[in-house]
Amino acid sequence: MTQARFVILGGGMVAGYAAKELADGGLKRGELAIVSADTYLPYERPPLSKGFLAGKDTEQSIRIQPDEFYKSVGIELMLGTEVTAVDVPRKRLVLKRGGVAFEKLLIATGARPRMLEIAGAGLPNVHYLRSLDDSKAIRESAESVQHAVVIGGGFIAMEVAAVLAQKRIEVFMVVREGRVWERVFSPEMSAFFERYYADRGVKVLKKSAVRELRGDATVREAVLADGSKVPCGLVVAGIGVVPVTEMLAGSGVAVENGVTVNEYLETGVVDVYAAGDVATYQDVLYGKRRRVEHWDNAVSQGRHAARGMMGDRQPFRHVPYFFSDVFDLSYEYWGDSSDADETIHRGDLSTNSFSVWWLQQGRLVAAFAMNRPDEERDAAPRWIEARQALSGARLKGSASITEAVA
Repeated sequence: MTQARFVILGGGMVAGYAAKELADGGLKRGELAIVSADTYLPYERPPLSKGFLAGKDTEQSIRIQPDEFYKSVGIELMLGTEVTAVDVPRKRLVLKRGGVAFEKLLIATGARPRMLEIAGAGLPNVHYLRSLDDSKAIRESAESVQHAVVIGGGFIAMEVAAVLAQKRIEVFMVVREGRVWERVFSPEMSAFFERYYADRGVKVLKKSAVRELRGDATVREAVLADGSKVPCGLVVAGIGVVPVTEMLAGSGVAVENGVTVNEYLETGVVDVYAAGDVATYQDVLYGKRRRVEHWDNAVSQGRHAARGMMGDRQPFRHVPYFFSDVFDLSYEYWGDSSDADETIHRGDLSTNSFSVWWLQQGRLVAAFAMNRPDEERDAAPRWIEARQALSGARLKGSASITEAVA
């Protein structure tokens, strides 16, 4: 049986950044094992729907650490390894054959795509995007199709639609809601992006759903809820993900919409931590529980959990952050606007330079910036963490954002 002081269950982004943090913290040879069902070294996920999907990035360029890093610090990589259970009392991972004993465990199993449950969902060229292999498959399929359907209105769907459209594929984006990314964007923001996509050939079909997919040797058309049909040689569904927790059944580790952890990223079981997409953590800034599925959260929590496992027990205090690249646009988003009661737009929403600020009882809780001055980008996360009081009127009308401080 393999034994290690630290074991990371999962080989994604959390594993890559936690391993580096442990190495920088004095990790000794043989003290860390990474156990992953994936067959690749830990890699960055954002390029899968951006640069790698577009053919600009390579497998090597998106690796979090180079191959030699793991050898140089004596990390045991157990790739392509399926864990069937976690035996908490005996402190070991149960494999199909054998096991892995640990002193401290970091659960970083991530999430898997939510699957379509419609006729034709199993046809060739119907894809989901989560892994490197998924991105490879979509990229290969895109080489020989003229029409594509992208299902969903969130960031994955928007990024994939943009990449496919730039490959001169006619893209139909099927959005169940009344506007794109309704959960995050203000109505004005959705309208901007819908116009931007339409101007670049993407047909955004709102308040719509795919009822059925049809084809023979491959998918050929999508039947929408109203009975209309659109051609497609390629379908990509970006309809959400579900956390991977099956191996924790009966372990004693609490699971509710992911692995339940406290503000220190600790589960209710001593020496067992969780981080990244799989972790539902107590957010000390907003006073609520949340599970975040973005790059920055996986990086920050991976590093934080590693420090905790090494004995540096501090609460995870972090402003949620997200970035995206679509067509020739790049934007950033900080915080959580779900409880905001006031929304302020700065700049000109008929151009690609504007910012959006969400207040709750006069205090900043979220912000969006695209092609804005550095003072806005710098202030956003600082003010959100400080719960800065702002004047909505001055925020909207002042030349400098600092004039909005109440």
